[in-house]
Amino acid sequence: MDMSVFDLFKIGIGPSSSHTVGPMVAARRFLLECGDLSQAVGVEVHLYGSLALTGVGHATDKAVILGLMGETPQGVDPDSVEDKLAEAELDGVLKLLGEKEVPFQYRTGLVWHKQSSLPEHPNGMKFVLQLADGSVIERIYYSVGGGFITAAGESQSRALDADGGASTVPFPFDTMSDLLAQGREHGLTIPHMLRANELSRMSEAELDAGLDRIWQVMRDCIAHGLVTEGQLPGGLNVKRRAAKLWKQAHCDAGNRRNELPHDATHHVTLYAMAVNEENAAGGRVVTAPTNGAAGIIPAVLRYYAEDCRPSDAAKGIRDFLLSSAAIGMLCKKNASISGAEVGCQGEVGVACAMAAAGLVAALGGSNERIENAAEIGIEHHLGMTCDPIGGLVQIPCIERNGMGAIKAITAASLAMKGDGTHFVSLDNVIETMRQTGYDMQAKYKETSLGGLAIHVVTVNHAAC
Repeated sequence: MDMSVFDLFKIGIGPSSSHTVGPMVAARRFLLECGDLSQAVGVEVHLYGSLALTGVGHATDKAVILGLMGETPQGVDPDSVEDKLAEAELDGVLKLLGEKEVPFQYRTGLVWHKQSSLPEHPNGMKFVLQLADGSVIERIYYSVGGGFITAAGESQSRALDADGGASTVPFPFDTMSDLLAQGREHGLTIPHMLRANELSRMSEAELDAGLDRIWQVMRDCIAHGLVTEGQLPGGLNVKRRAAKLWKQAHCDAGNRRNELPHDATHHVTLYAMAVNEENAAGGRVVTAPTNGAAGIIPAVLRYYAEDCRPSDAAKGIRDFLLSSAAIGMLCKKNASISGAEVGCQGEVGVACAMAAAGLVAALGGSNERIENAAEIGIEHHLGMTCDPIGGLVQIPCIERNGMGAIKAITAASLAMKGDGTHFVSLDNVIETMRQTGYDMQAKYKETSLGGLAIHVVTVNHAAC
């Protein structure tokens, strides 16, 4: 498996990795692959399946327009997005890759195919570039979860391997069984082996700087979310709660009895909710491994840094990120991290497993305990549907991140108190997640056609 920690952790914007980040990347890639744009006279984007059904709530429309402009998820200023889009719509002109102007109107340039899907994945999109001589260039891409994209006919493993060749890392693995065997053979921990694999691609200084940057963006996201109040966009009129609850937790601490004496875990819940409120508002987040589950790892990392009293926090945080990435890689390769493909078990469930494994690694747990923590994290999310109300990454997503963070800490605690032996292997539970997702009806997989998405809207339509 030739996947990097920085494939799993991407700095981008909300609200969705598969519906926002991926489409933005695909739109830009399409134009770059078209080459010379001097003869372009128009562009059209067709969105299918889950992208069409929940695309407006997930900002897919905004994302593809920004990508056509040449913006990237990591480079675009979240505060500038609405102005850029408004200017383009007002002028009726889109500047492709920031260079070639073509006429473009939202109502005709974006075509939503809500009744059909493309064959390779529920998140399909087709781009059409119209040329002056009447010919067109067409390409199909798929957003396969976590901000990863593939072109039609391109396997996900090929898309991850930039060189198209075999893995050259010192400790290759395709399963947790492989990784555990490597650890036993060489007497190395999982974070040590993942570090060695990354060092085959970059210098130690580059790796540590990259990991530290990921953590800094996560910290900043928590901090901003804990002081920002107001209402989230999208029409559900959902109020941000993390900042108010955070203020209450501190300002009221000396004034009244704490009915539930669990400050540390309460804080973890608020950290996760703060991140996902930022995500819902289209703010700067780290895809970890998706945007819908972006709050879990930052929350557990801050819990580790502030409540576990580490002797070397910098090393522990890096070990956490490397080890959690290993779990994400296995889930990505052997199942899915796409809610449109396997439901929220592949998003919140995987993020919980990643965070649990990372926490155990940071605390110095054995490889077997790391595996045990990850297995517990996924096992207790099996079958979780992806049924966002109104197609927005808000309900139940924000609270679900808070719950997932607490489950991750519980899983880590159980694993650390054991000796590493357990009945169900991580490989088995990942395969179970894959099969469960395959069996799950499409209406429960990020289409907003089932579950909470229809029952709450039907009963409380006026609130939406």
